[in-house]
Amino acid sequence: MGELRSIAAPFVVSGPSGVAVRTRLKQLTPSDEKVLRLVGAHLGSLASRDLKTRCRDGLEHSGEAWAVRKRELTPASSSRWAGSITKATHDQWALARRCQLAHLHNLEAGIRAIEARLALPVGQKGTKRAPGGYRSRREWHAKSRRLRVLQDRLTAARADREAGVVHVVRGGKRLARTRHHLEAAQLTESAWRGRWEAERWFCQADGESGKRYGNETIRVSPDGEVSIKLPTPLAYLANAAHGRYVLASRIMFAHRGQEWADRVVANRAIAYRIHLDTGRERWYMTASWQISPTPSIPIEAALAHGVIGVDTNADHLAAWHLDTHGNPTGTPRRFSYDLTGTAEHRDAQVRHALTRLLHWAQSCGVKAIAVEDLDFAAEKTREKHGRRKRFRQLISGMPTGKLRARLASMADQTGIAIIAVDPAYTSKWGGQHWQKPLTSTTRKTTRHDAAAMAIGRRAQGYPIRRRTAPPPHDRSDRAGHRTVQAGPVVPGREGTRPRIPGPRTRSVPPGRGANAGNQNAQHRPGRSAEHETWQQASLPLSP
Repeated sequence: MGELRSIAAPFVVSGPSGVAVRTRLKQLTPSDEKVLRLVGAHLGSLASRDLKTRCRDGLEHSGEAWAVRKRELTPASSSRWAGSITKATHDQWALARRCQLAHLHNLEAGIRAIEARLALPVGQKGTKRAPGGYRSRREWHAKSRRLRVLQDRLTAARADREAGVVHVVRGGKRLARTRHHLEAAQLTESAWRGRWEAERWFCQADGESGKRYGNETIRVSPDGEVSIKLPTPLAYLANAAHGRYVLASRIMFAHRGQEWADRVVANRAIAYRIHLDTGRERWYMTASWQISPTPSIPIEAALAHGVIGVDTNADHLAAWHLDTHGNPTGTPRRFSYDLTGTAEHRDAQVRHALTRLLHWAQSCGVKAIAVEDLDFAAEKTREKHGRRKRFRQLISGMPTGKLRARLASMADQTGIAIIAVDPAYTSKWGGQHWQKPLTSTTRKTTRHDAAAMAIGRRAQGYPIRRRTAPPPHDRSDRAGHRTVQAGPVVPGREGTRPRIPGPRTRSVPPGRGANAGNQNAQHRPGRSAEHETWQQASLPLSP
């Protein structure tokens, strides 16, 4: 058996540092939609040009170059529009660099896996921890060719990273590739073109504290009136003073509306984004602002009222409530979701499942939810799992990072702490130690339920296994303590159990029977009870 990897200590997940809420722009007039399309298209062209300049600068970019880009964009828009465009460009370039590094790590992991399997004899079986050789000479030859392809890709990716070259598509690479597969996407060329142009529009403005209503470019009053500072070439479309255009739509935010209103009245910074959903033909506005992260409470305080362990799966969350001693309470719960369909549908499914989970946690009175600190970045490559395509699709579809981030954000409003634990062996040990003992004639415990038990116990600092093995020498406790749930400060933890007079059986109470104190009469190895005098004890007159 190979060496087990070390288990990281659980920790309390930090709270969110920002808020984003969205609402629909209703009752827009044709003139309003025309202005929004013109503004988005004009600023989108400026953003594309600025992104091209930023990518050309590469690693040579500096603060002075940033100022030059902003000055070049100001005459065609405004100083604030130019600041929003350049900041968005910088964030997009930085995201592309992080994705490029992740791509490098993915290529390196695939190359290592192929090289290890090519070095093994053809047909050699693998183990649970490492794959074996390839099944046939044909597969071995195909993988050797793929190894050369991955090595060439790695060389090109490394050269790009060293030179500061990134590949970015405004509007999304997936949508760009859909242009060549319109029939499979069930789109016409005009429908695709409308979606492509809408994705490349730019209509977002950063907030500024101290300015009226927290944003000078896209301004929203407390009563919901929306006005936009038009770019200089489009100033002739203004219907209000100082080159502004006021929309006919009045908005309100149903979620965190009071918090948004308080910031607007106090002239605190709020960023806004206006975008068009081409599938529904609806306009939306998103407001976002920064908040001070909630101070993390000590993990001991979070676990003072028990914990709910949650096991994340491809189609549901398995949860179980544990008391302060690590014992299961009540019955396990399952919160299902469907991760097929559009991104909006998947996000809504996850939010609904997390909402039900948090409501159940509040009804249980706990102040902590334990989840696995999952990251499948190195676990879903085709080289690691080979022909197991369905398994790779399964783990690729699990929203691990988004689920934990959204859970931490939603739990912050309920006062429930999120504890992240190491996911190593939780499913295996949970099924080994908890699945069978918790299964009864009226309840069937699944492996996922047992994993939730293991996650909750690991968050509480308890070992996953239920009890240690009995003492190996005899039935006394001199070989070690029998249970693992006693803490280090429990009195008498290392002492032997007190002597209880009488027979060690459940049928006869202690002290009853003629042979209660005669140890020789007990059937033990080395004792002969058949040579002793036996007599029937008098029956008690009352129970």
